[in-house]
Amino acid sequence: MIEIKNLTKSFGSNLVWSDVSLTIEDGETLAVIGKSGSGKSVLMKHLNVLLYPDSGEVLIDDMNVFEIRYARLRKLRQRFGVLFQGAALFDSISAHENVAFPLRFFSELNEKQIHERVMECLELVNLSDIGNKSPAELSGGMRKRIGVARAIVMEPEYLLYDEPTSGLDPQTSDEINDLIINMADTLDITSIVITHDMHSVLRVADKVAFLDKQILSWYGTLDELRNSDHKELNAFIRASEYTI
Repeated sequence: MIEIKNLTKSFGSNLVWSDVSLTIEDGETLAVIGKSGSGKSVLMKHLNVLLYPDSGEVLIDDMNVFEIRYARLRKLRQRFGVLFQGAALFDSISAHENVAFPLRFFSELNEKQIHERVMECLELVNLSDIGNKSPAELSGGMRKRIGVARAIVMEPEYLLYDEPTSGLDPQTSDEINDLIINMADTLDITSIVITHDMHSVLRVADKVAFLDKQILSWYGTLDELRNSDHKELNAFIRASEYTI
């Protein structure tokens, strides 16, 4: 379980948000929504301690992640997998080698074991036959899938998705949404999805956090979202041209 308690972050004199508190239960999928610049990705980077707050805590299994020493922090970060917005694949190596990359640096597996684990992950994202291709030869959706395979190769407990459907057509976006659901169900993984895509939110999320006006403006379940009379939240949904 991840507990975010009274988190406040600013960059210089610019306040991003203050006093953010919420809980992400094990196995849950949380969607974090909000306008550009509302601090969605900033919040995500606090979970695996790529950023430190001005004040507040992030507790993982009752451990304050901002107080642990570097050696333990490295181990903590390995409990997280990340799908970056553009997949962030290395263009100079194959899809197979992209997925293998974390294993070569952070595991003691031999080459045979690395290959077997990579093939398992490629199979999970339905791309077991394209491991020898370079990222330049793949479609946007395929690159996102390879990014997911790399994110899960270390068997993380938490999976962070940064705008997973950004730049994709509706059909490919649905395929990525299905993949998010499948990862959560198959791997029993806790997922945090940063997105503007309300269709994606309604497909994959158990709970939703809405960042607005430098605070956590709304937080609740999908049923509560559908019945909410929160003015700013409903305006954000309407602006996305999506009806719930």
